[in-house]
Amino acid sequence: MPAKQQRFISPHVAEYPPGHWSNCLRVGDVVYVSGMTSRGNDLKTIHGIGDAYEQTRVIFTKIQHCLEAAGARMSDVVNMTIFVTDISLNKEVWRARREFFTGDFPCSALVQVAALGTPEILVEIQVQAHAGSGRD
Repeated sequence: MPAKQQRFISPHVAEYPPGHWSNCLRVGDVVYVSGMTSRGNDLKTIHGIGDAYEQTRVIFTKIQHCLEAAGARMSDVVNMTIFVTDISLNKEVWRARREFFTGDFPCSALVQVAALGTPEILVEIQVQAHAGSGRD
């Protein structure tokens, strides 16, 4: 019998109104976190305007909250896709990423896109994790 899909909500991460998307779904041991940006809980404020490092830190903190709500940890992340509006931001993104991951880093893709939700958003990250698989 296939695993049931469950939606998890963190009190630390704003959810968009119904009919948009889910921030975090878990199917069996697999946890999916939608593309996160540095948008604040009011869904209007952008944290770290002009600063890819700070935006990335905010995003990974939000991802961590979503994973924890679903019973997973950052060390359980196995794959991530990082979208940036300028590929030269990679060094700042990697610097922030090293603050949240150690050891064997998740599989990753870094993709430059023409634009994200608003011009102030420089980085968006989505991840997939296998709950309980991390080493720490």
